[in-house]
Amino acid sequence: MHFAGLYTNSTSPSVLSSKELSSFCSELGINLDDYSRLQQAVYWAGPDRKITSMSMTTSPDHTKFIIQDLKESYQIGEELYVMVHAKDFNNKSKRYGGDFFQAKLFWSKTKASVFGEVVDLLNGSYSVRFLLPWVGEAQVAVRLIHSSEAVQVLKHHRDTDSDRVFFNGYYEGPGPKNTRLTETVNCNVKWDKNGLEHMGTGDCCCEYNDPRTGETWRCQRPKSLPCNALVYHSMGGYRNRLTNMENMVMKQTNKGIKGDERIIKIFHSDEKETIDVTKKCHPGLHTPVPAGFYLNDVWTSFVCSTRHFTVQMTTECLKDKHIYMMGDSTMRQWFEFFVKAVPTLKQMNLHVQYQAGPLMAVDVENNIDLHWRAHGVPLRTLKTEIANLHYVSNEIDDLAGGPHTIIMFNLGPHFTTYPLDFFTHRVLRIRKAVLALLQRAPDTTVIIKTVNTGYKDIFGSDWYSLQLDRVLRWAFQDVGVYILDVWQMSACHYNKENIHPAPIIIKNEIDILLSFICPK
Repeated sequence: MHFAGLYTNSTSPSVLSSKELSSFCSELGINLDDYSRLQQAVYWAGPDRKITSMSMTTSPDHTKFIIQDLKESYQIGEELYVMVHAKDFNNKSKRYGGDFFQAKLFWSKTKASVFGEVVDLLNGSYSVRFLLPWVGEAQVAVRLIHSSEAVQVLKHHRDTDSDRVFFNGYYEGPGPKNTRLTETVNCNVKWDKNGLEHMGTGDCCCEYNDPRTGETWRCQRPKSLPCNALVYHSMGGYRNRLTNMENMVMKQTNKGIKGDERIIKIFHSDEKETIDVTKKCHPGLHTPVPAGFYLNDVWTSFVCSTRHFTVQMTTECLKDKHIYMMGDSTMRQWFEFFVKAVPTLKQMNLHVQYQAGPLMAVDVENNIDLHWRAHGVPLRTLKTEIANLHYVSNEIDDLAGGPHTIIMFNLGPHFTTYPLDFFTHRVLRIRKAVLALLQRAPDTTVIIKTVNTGYKDIFGSDWYSLQLDRVLRWAFQDVGVYILDVWQMSACHYNKENIHPAPIIIKNEIDILLSFICPK
């Protein structure tokens, strides 16, 4: 069966011509070397041959992992190495890389876990490095999130089939005899090719160009109402255009791999009882792997010295602060946490559709105002006023900043179906806004929340999210902001992965967030 365009990894991540690329870079304040580094960061190996049958793909049942040179015991802080050997459904060893594995070290009795660093050796084998951060016992767990062949399915549809997620635009206006006309049409991002041209050509559409971001939102032209009658936006639906074979390949997703079940014993080190991080939290810190670990459901960060905040400590930390949160529903979870955790914070009813906001809570006594709003389109949401959907970069441009201002944002799940260049454009426009903000108000606190794990399908896979995460980190690595890694925190926890992480994970995220805002 023809696996259209998915047999090899020869397709470039970029669909831009050299002229377009030059314009793209100069407009967004990066050079061609920067862009080349991005292409290296998102590069992903793939099959070196045509995949003509399901039997040639990676089999989670035949793939195994082994612990290398397991010792009788280890000291805290030592490293453990594991090898994963991928095999196909014929039990033949794979000879090329590109499988997407995730690994963790864990011990259920103490609710302990740590994320493993997987390195693709590009020959069908994968090396996994673990840090041993707690005293006690541990075991290894490895999952095949997507086979190398499934990644090519994901990549192909991201690059050619972006309108498989579509949106509705609702037009309203006056009709005859005091009636009200309403029309609903399909809308989407305007971006060259990538399946988004299916909406039509010529005079098919109403286009809404944002002069500051340079982005264009496009809706099919309503039959009787003018383009300026667009009032509401919502999620439209999903189109699954996978072939039968692609569907089969995608079903082998998020499968546990069998392997070495021996127990690892970890003892106190001669020099130290625990792994302590004494570095004060400040902007620009690198995120290591692992970024921390869970023990008794409490996350200890390796990024910088973090604290665990009580209600009183939380209130004191947020006192006299203007807090602006922008992004998706995973960022809204932070807003909801604060409203629930701080009794003096009272949410106001702004009479908006809750999913998209804007939302606001205030604590007059402690002079705290807390805001959350969804990022601009594309946004998978219930029917909401499109005037309330603001681009993040425009919001940042409109804030004065200063020592009492905290800005935090995230981007991720709503962009998974679009080409990386579109997402990169969005991120770099936000980068420009953040740089301008920090120039006019250098004592503003800016925090970026990374993508967390959750989805595993053609509309929002973790592989897509990982690629977006790499773009985000690349863009802000030298800007002087805090990057709060939640990828590892959600990937290695014992709770079943969910795009909206469990409350215990959110609590640990908030502790890091507050440690950034109020370092020791």
